[in-house]
Formats: sequence, structure tokens, C-alpha cells
Amino acid sequence: MSILSYLFFKAVCLNYITVKRKMEAEKRTEAEIRVVLERMAKAYENKDVDAVMSCYAPDPDVVSIGTGKDEKYIGPEQLRRAHERDFAQSESISMTFDGLSVSTAAAGKVAWFASDITVHVEASGKHLTLSGRLTGVVENRGGKWLLVQGHFSLPAAEQPEGQSFPEQ
Repeated sequence: MSILSYLFFKAVCLNYITVKRKMEAEKRTEAEIRVVLERMAKAYENKDVDAVMSCYAPDPDVVSIGTGKDEKYIGPEQLRRAHERDFAQSESISMTFDGLSVSTAAAGKVAWFASDITVHVEASGKHLTLSGRLTGVVENRGGKWLLVQGHFSLPAAEQPEGQSFPEQ
């Protein structure tokens, strides 16, 4: 085997090992982030605002955006009030996540995710099912993934499938 063939073979092997390790790390990261989301879902089901807040970074610039016109929250105090409002305005609430997709930054300390989410709410004696989308950014701090940005949205009902814009 020539030296060039050997070096090429070695490069291919190293690349394979690197890609395999990265894929395993991404699977592990996705599983860890799924645990955070499931912890959040359980905290919502229990209406436990402290448990919800433990899923977020305590930073003054942590952001969460909801579906309401007034639902843009920055900082832990606003986030806490938002979750307290959700709990006060509902008799029960639960959520499930489907189709979770996670990507990580090169350093492995930051990841972003997207998921379909179904929220079941009992509010004012009526059952609501909200089929939406959740995106977010999480940061790994001391081996613990914390939300630093989240956005829940509902598809525009007046926008026909296959169209880029809602009908007027």
C-alpha cells in the first residue's frame, strides 16, 4: 500500500469515527432535551410553576412567546406571571410532543429544537385541543439543559393548505 493510499484510508476511518460519535452525541442530546420537554409537560399538568421555571435559565433575557397578542415574556418574573396566568385560567392542562427535531451547535453547549405539540385544556368548563408548533433554544449548563428561548404558535386557520398566505 502506498503512503497516499494509507493516508487516504486513515482519513476515511477518522472521518467515519468522528461522524459516528457526532451522531451518537446528537441522539443523546435529543433524548436529554426530550426529557426537559416532558418535565415541562408534567409540571404543566401539575400546575407547578416552580417546576416549570426550573426548566428555564434564570437569565434576565430569557424569552418566551405564546399565541396571544400580549404573550411576549422576557425575564424570569414575566415568565412566572405568564405560567401563573395559564394555570389560573384553566381547570386542567396537558401537552404532548410529536416529531421532535434537535440540532446542536459545534460547541455542543447550545441546541435548538422544533416539535409539533398538542395541548389539551379545560377552561371555563370547555375542552380545547390546540395543535401547534413549539420551537426553542436550550443551553447546557453544568450538564443540565435549560430553555433560553421558546415560541409556541398555532397555524393560521384562515390559510389554506398549499398557500403561503392567509386568505383575506
